[in-house]
Amino acid sequence: MAKADNKTSETSKGAKSIKLKQTGSPIRRPVSQRAILKGLGLGKMNREVELTDTPETRGMIRKVRHMVTVQD
Repeated sequence: MAKADNKTSETSKGAKSIKLKQTGSPIRRPVSQRAILKGLGLGKMNREVELTDTPETRGMIRKVRHMVTVQD
C-alpha cells in the first residue's frame, strides 16, 4: 500500500508526466530494445503507461521511438 501512495505523491508534486502507448511489436528486435520496453513498463502491443518526464525516460523513448507513440 505504501508503494501506491509513493507513486501518487510523485505525480502530485507537480512533476511532468509522459503518456506512452506501444504501437510496435518487440518480435525480431534486438534484446536491448526489448529490455528498454520492459524498463518503460511496456512489452505487449497497445499497452499504455504514464511515466515521469526525465532526461533518462526521454532517452529510453528515443531508442524505441519506432515502437511507441507519445500521447498528450
